[in-house]
Amino acid sequence: MKFAVFTVSVPEWEPAEAAKHIAGAGYDGVEWRITEPNDSADGKPGFWTGNRCTWPASSFPDDVQAIKELTNGAGLEMPALGTYLRPDQFEQIDTTMRAAAQLGVRQLRVSSGGYETGRSVRDQWDERRGQYAEVARLAAEHGVRANIEIHHQQLTPSPHAAAAFLDGLDPDHAGAIFDIGNMVWEGWTEYRFGLEALGPYLAHVQVKNGAVVRSGTTRDDGTVEWENTQLTLRDGFADIPAFLTALKQVGYDSWVSVEDFSDLGEQTRSERIADNLAYLKASAA
Repeated sequence: MKFAVFTVSVPEWEPAEAAKHIAGAGYDGVEWRITEPNDSADGKPGFWTGNRCTWPASSFPDDVQAIKELTNGAGLEMPALGTYLRPDQFEQIDTTMRAAAQLGVRQLRVSSGGYETGRSVRDQWDERRGQYAEVARLAAEHGVRANIEIHHQQLTPSPHAAAAFLDGLDPDHAGAIFDIGNMVWEGWTEYRFGLEALGPYLAHVQVKNGAVVRSGTTRDDGTVEWENTQLTLRDGFADIPAFLTALKQVGYDSWVSVEDFSDLGEQTRSERIADNLAYLKASAA
């Protein structure tokens, strides 16, 4: 297996600094975050706002050469691009895929779309499946693969839902990102069961960890409310060593990309990413 860092999880670093630290920690690759940057209210870098380790989507085609030189200069590979494209954004998808091909990146994330509670699930499913057929066609045209993500609160929160969503599409140009951290919130299944359900659509793997905990709120009728929390790779509900074993059992020997959103505690970001890699390598041995 090869290991990478998805740069959404290193928000304090500019891309050049991130490449230096990620390579220095011993990773094989970097999964760049591609979206429009947004400022945080307090001016501090965060995962979702103020993230400094982000290439703007609007200038991405113009940044291809700079990204290539920066990444190659650090001795890193690029297994995939972490875009935030929806399946109906055909013009943006086409432009991004063309740039990805120029960059030499084979895969990019294009979501299945968020689940809308006010609409029929069947209507949403049929609509998005139709859109993704066009996404897969564009991917074939550019020689890349579009990957949906197994993600809570989207139409594909489980491996079986992802497999059904992709059914009939060419797995060379449409695949799925297996994210066990997301499945803690919704879609959890035994690891090998889920991996085998995806079959040829298993395209990429991301790891993070967390748990569902009491929110501290109890309603007037006594109902206890629960919420999601992010934890380190060792601390959360997902069993990372067992998951890596399951990947081997199904013959997956490709990329595992880390997106750790847990509190650093007394560690620095550099110490955290190095510790994550050491844990993953020991778990995969």
